Amino acid sequence: MTTPNELRLLPWSGPGDKPCYLSTDDPDGYMSRLADNIEAVQLGTARALLKEASETLDHQGTSIDDMRGLVKELTGALRDVYRVATSRGHLRATSDPRESTC
Repeated sequence: MTTPNELRLLPWSGPGDKPCYLSTDDPDGYMSRLADNIEAVQLGTARALLKEASETLDHQGTSIDDMRGLVKELTGALRDVYRVATSRGHLRATSDPRESTC
């Protein structure tokens, strides 16, 4: 939950791949719930891609093109997960003053 006047990093980018932020103190508001749902989808996609990558690495007959495609998908998923982790880490650090922001 964000504190009043606290900005939440949203799990999608704006034009030019710039970060988008939400300013609200209502964790049950439409945009907060939408962001939570999109984060859940992004994390689920990353989980599925991790499983696929593990299976692909175990298969000797995987083509270079298939590996490139998988790496591209993994890169996008990692970008999404990093954004979620950054947002959640920031929120956690601001809600618990005992935690370091470094």
